Amino acid sequence: MDKAKETRGRVADPCTMVIYGAYGDLTKRKLIPALYNLAHDGLLSKDFAVIGVARKELAEEQFRAQLAEEMPKFATAKVQPEVWDALLKRIYYVSGTFEDPGTYQRLKSTLEKVDKECGTKGNFLHYLSTPPGVFAEVANQLGAAGLLTEDDGSWRRLIVEKPFGTDLASARALNKDLGRVLKESQIYRIDHYLGKETVQNLMAFRFANVIFEPVWNRRYIDSVQITVAETVGVEGRGNYYETAGALRDMVQNHMFQLLALVAMEPPISFQADAVRDERVKILRAIQPLSDDEVLSRTVRGQYKGYRTEKNVSPASATETFVALKLYVDNWRWAGVPFYLRTGKSLKKRISEVVIQFKRPPFTLFRDTPVDTLEPNSLILQIQPDEGINMSFQAKIPGAVVRLGGVEMSFKYTDYFGATPSTGYERLLYDCMTADATLFHRADMVEAGWCAVQPILDVWKALPPRNFPNYEAGSWGPKESEDLLAHDGRRWKGSE
Repeated sequence: MDKAKETRGRVADPCTMVIYGAYGDLTKRKLIPALYNLAHDGLLSKDFAVIGVARKELAEEQFRAQLAEEMPKFATAKVQPEVWDALLKRIYYVSGTFEDPGTYQRLKSTLEKVDKECGTKGNFLHYLSTPPGVFAEVANQLGAAGLLTEDDGSWRRLIVEKPFGTDLASARALNKDLGRVLKESQIYRIDHYLGKETVQNLMAFRFANVIFEPVWNRRYIDSVQITVAETVGVEGRGNYYETAGALRDMVQNHMFQLLALVAMEPPISFQADAVRDERVKILRAIQPLSDDEVLSRTVRGQYKGYRTEKNVSPASATETFVALKLYVDNWRWAGVPFYLRTGKSLKKRISEVVIQFKRPPFTLFRDTPVDTLEPNSLILQIQPDEGINMSFQAKIPGAVVRLGGVEMSFKYTDYFGATPSTGYERLLYDCMTADATLFHRADMVEAGWCAVQPILDVWKALPPRNFPNYEAGSWGPKESEDLLAHDGRRWKGSE
């Protein structure tokens, strides 16, 4: 056997992937290019097909022609005609509204035809790339049409895009609605952030290297910082952002999952539920904030110019920046602050986790020219350049003892080369192979909302009086810097 193929992973199961909302940007920008990459790498079954479902009245050939026109714009590498042509001819289209039972009957007929033509063995992967308000509607219609029933060895799975609710009550309601027609094992709540290599590498880094895990606790770690910063504004997504804001859009899902991967205990195996059990324990261990703590340990901001964006209220109170100070209430992390910040229109596009270690005792150096000892830090860089950076102290050559900071830096592209990726390849592949490790479980979603609900409640009761409160292109409101300065710390990289 080809050794490269052997280590690359098994080919995904035969299936038909049905994309609801297929006329939207996600399909042409991410999903189709991701499927092409899987096919190019030999991980997509040859017995595979795609059915797009959308309101737009289109003939099948029109839909294919539009995807073919857009593909060169969004492909992550040069498109190989033979690979693309084989995929394109297996793409189909069904038009109709999501509320109309007739849409699902037409879909059912198309699925039966495609299943016979493409040999997909009755395996259906339903992808909801739709407004969140119709998640439950589409699931109920699929259930009523018999398209979620697993029989004769076939499987039926449903991928749900975020947001998973807008608060704790709506998240519970959505979980309940989906649970009426699906088993939890059939539901894949997707978080594209978990498709990034460095995010996935967090567990490998921690648990495959014995030198780090012994110091991964409150005895050696002073604090943890998680930053997800964007230089762009809302980019025409005012309608969505006005109902979401930075806390709902980024913290409750992406950033909490990063926190969980950093803080989790070693799982008993890499089986999906073993890993997810440990992640949900961390989310449940986040100390809930009292009303007073919300005022003293959270910061919200809005950049100047947000209120002039398309579909944004000229008096909007929606936050485009959030900074939080949280604690994980367990044995490993007691007393270690976790600082989170995320925002739009910031100074630099960067996503990273900073592990700040404690300062070593100065006793040994008190009779030397050394006047300070800088603590070690470990930076896990997620974007734009995925890699790991570690800083430590070393003696400067010379007759006297002087110390200088040095860095060891690892970049994925330097060691493993650049891999064309949209960030969705791993997640789609995992769903086709029934690996739910990187997907949200119902209890994880609700645990995340439990942690942010007190913040939502206080912010709703006390609207901000000083918005907008930071310049576009800055590092956010001054209160964010003050949040750490009060503890004698500062944000890494914000100097």
